[in-house]
Amino acid sequence: MIFRFRRNWIQNHLSVPTGLETEYHSTTAGGPGTINDIFYSEIKNMRQIILEAPGRFVERETSRSVANAGQALVKIERIGVCGSDFHAFAGRHPIYTYPRVIGHELSGVVMQVGVNNRGIQPGDRCAIEPYISCGACRACAKGLNNCCENIQVLGIHVDGGMQEYLSVPISLIHKSEVLTLDQLVLVEMLGIGAHAVVRSGVKNGEQAIVVGAGPIGMAVAQFASALGVRIHLIEKSEWRRAFAEQMGYTASPTAEDRQAEVVFDATGNALAMGASLDYVEPGGSLVYVGLTREPVCIDDSLFHRKEVTLLASRNSNGQFPEIIELIEEGKIDTTPWITDRLNLSDVPIQFESLPTRRTLMKAVVEMNPSA
Repeated sequence: MIFRFRRNWIQNHLSVPTGLETEYHSTTAGGPGTINDIFYSEIKNMRQIILEAPGRFVERETSRSVANAGQALVKIERIGVCGSDFHAFAGRHPIYTYPRVIGHELSGVVMQVGVNNRGIQPGDRCAIEPYISCGACRACAKGLNNCCENIQVLGIHVDGGMQEYLSVPISLIHKSEVLTLDQLVLVEMLGIGAHAVVRSGVKNGEQAIVVGAGPIGMAVAQFASALGVRIHLIEKSEWRRAFAEQMGYTASPTAEDRQAEVVFDATGNALAMGASLDYVEPGGSLVYVGLTREPVCIDDSLFHRKEVTLLASRNSNGQFPEIIELIEEGKIDTTPWITDRLNLSDVPIQFESLPTRRTLMKAVVEMNPSA
């Protein structure tokens, strides 16, 4: 199959000199007229931001990623900044290693891909699922790929998307002909909330409390309310409470004696996680969505007295297609999410100040703002 691109799109996204052919074949074999010829002959290097150590980003130029068999080469267009990225920058995350190219909330455009049974073609806008599972361990055998004993998460265990090009397994590419790059970059974050809701087993008509109205807490609220669950959020930040209320939820700085059948803690704060037990009704469930490296202290007497079910929620597990469909159908609104933007070269200078911005909900790094 042949894909035709407008000449200005090619020049803006690939830095291909004027006059080069703009007709490409979706083939991995070399030879005249294939996408390999343009890529390998014209694009040798790429920009990359690397977190060398806690508190220190460096921009550098390096060799461009190469797609191996079973992989697609994606031009990264948007990188969402996650709370875990802030913890990695501060040296407080229990999993990150250094040096590391961070970035696991990703959207981009497929530039090269071999024959596949998923309909992925050059030119497709896509979200990238960052979880690479081994498929052979005990967790994978149970279908718990998100709990893979050998999991490699892009941007955490292996280098991620804060670079111009990234090669990823084709199975991790999720395309959409409808969604924008801004919408697609939010899919991974929304998946954390969606999976937590699935883990909880919360049902239509039940009430849930979400502790923490940051991006993950608000994602939990969106997917729970889509099931018909009544949501109340507990959040100290006045601005974030206002954000939640603008999205149609009630919010307060404290529980105010509220209890609910299901409580989601999305703070990642050990003290808050322990205190969340107070908000669970007898026989209810407490779901830890946030992650901390600190020990979490539970009032065991209260835990037993209420006979609470304690659950953890990790990453997402197969939710990307459903999330994309829900956004395409207008059932999940992404309009309010992105509050801050910066370019790739701004990261070493501006990243440290991002979490101090009072009106920050979701920051996105743009490779090509016009895309």
